[in-house]
Amino acid sequence: MNNRTYRYFKGTPLYRFGYGLSYTTFKYQHLTIPSVIKRGKAMKLSVTVKNTGQVAGDEVVQIYVTHNHTHIKVPLKALKGFTRIFLKAGEQRILNFTLLPDDLAVTNVNGELVLLKGKITISAGGCQPGELNITSGNSVSNTITLL
Repeated sequence: MNNRTYRYFKGTPLYRFGYGLSYTTFKYQHLTIPSVIKRGKAMKLSVTVKNTGQVAGDEVVQIYVTHNHTHIKVPLKALKGFTRIFLKAGEQRILNFTLLPDDLAVTNVNGELVLLKGKITISAGGCQPGELNITSGNSVSNTITLL
């Protein structure tokens, strides 16, 4: 699957998720997540989204998980949650998400979901982490430790 899906693609896509779908702009900030979580527990997170443009618009807020493990092959990023919101010009909203234990798991060589100890990066934005989008502008990330 190397370079065949967004989960394993290392290049720059011609068109990113949501490319050019809005007449306004959005800013992401204040991603709040726990710094440490025990394996098998759900994780709550929140992020603030603000419409920084001059007109009202819809935005699809996306949550991505990136495992920082190097001893097994894992996706570069995996979409684990999303929601569509409508914001008036200048309006901001705090959105809450819950990631279940399976959302933080990886698939081992036997096809089983396993929760590995270590660092996991959680990202929120209107686009994939590390990518800029014309209307979404940014994504925010934080790292947790899974015990």
